[in-house]
Amino acid sequence: VKSLTEENESLRSLIEKLKDRVEAVEKPTYTGLGNHAAQLLGLAEQPPPNWHPTVVAARGLAAAHPELIAVADVVEPSFDSSSRLRRMVGEATWLRQHSGEATLVHHGGGTAPMRAHLPYVLTIHDLQFRTYPQYFSRHKRAYLSAVVAPSVRRATVVAVPSEYVRESVVRAYDVSPDRVMVVPHGIEPTLAAEVTPAADLRRRYRLGEGPIIVYPAVTHPHKRHDFLLQMMRKHWTDPALRLVLTGGEGQAEATVAACADSRVLRVGRVPPADRNGLLAMADAMVFPSEYEGFGAPLIEAMTLGAPVVCSDATCMPQIVGDAGLVRPLSLHAWATVLDEVGRRRAELVAAGHRRAQDFTTQASGAALATVYARALQLS
Repeated sequence: VKSLTEENESLRSLIEKLKDRVEAVEKPTYTGLGNHAAQLLGLAEQPPPNWHPTVVAARGLAAAHPELIAVADVVEPSFDSSSRLRRMVGEATWLRQHSGEATLVHHGGGTAPMRAHLPYVLTIHDLQFRTYPQYFSRHKRAYLSAVVAPSVRRATVVAVPSEYVRESVVRAYDVSPDRVMVVPHGIEPTLAAEVTPAADLRRRYRLGEGPIIVYPAVTHPHKRHDFLLQMMRKHWTDPALRLVLTGGEGQAEATVAACADSRVLRVGRVPPADRNGLLAMADAMVFPSEYEGFGAPLIEAMTLGAPVVCSDATCMPQIVGDAGLVRPLSLHAWATVLDEVGRRRAELVAAGHRRAQDFTTQASGAALATVYARALQLS
């Protein structure tokens, strides 16, 4: 790029115009750390006793969450976290050495090293590898099967994002129920402060003037994009309707790419303001996933004022409650949901806003503080 721009000033100008948009789209989103960052922000708002966390984050992750600097010391380890083998060695050596003086250690990725500093809290986001092993590679299944169970057994307390995952962990690993505690994800109402106007989005993504439904999800098989494509073909036949699919590419991307329906718009990863704007303008956020440990987009959509339609699988009935339409994952059950959303829009939007208040960063931080206190009590 450097040599080209030196030879051609017009290319330099074009690159500068596109740079901000390209960076916004291509910049990786660190969802795992994002969840923990929200919890730590909420933890900082809790009354005494005050916790003083030190966050060990892989290289580059702290830069993606500068808000952490205000509430925690952030340390980037010397080892390369991009390799699972290097990370395992680093956790067993560097991390153990640097966590020796900690009162409590929190492992947020679902596993803990064999020689982990005790006591520790372990976060398990889900157990999808047990429910749908066919969606995981043989090596990853073997790895998770080998390390999750002993990590759970050695943990003082296991934190999970939903009651569904709590029940799954207790049942799968025969853990005492009082050692598995729910720490829900936290979504702030300020999410709505960064929203691209609807008119700009309609022009940018060629959405037309008709109704919009949005599905924000990586094209993993369990997200069931294929179900929505069937709905568009068999039931949602309004020519003006647009189904907007955001999110990165997964194993089921080929299914979406093969869709010839011009009403289905695969826009991929988009800047956060565009993603928020698409949800805010949506006639509905449709979420036919067959497996979630929490389903953060459900609460994000409610926060932004989008009526929610989701499947009745795993945790989703617990998370949505009566603030959205929860339906079995069948074509018949979903055939008329868009009509129902249209009739009940004001009611569903209001209910969604109320429900979202149960999942703020402050509520998440309060639950995390309870987990830490319980871990120290049991240690």
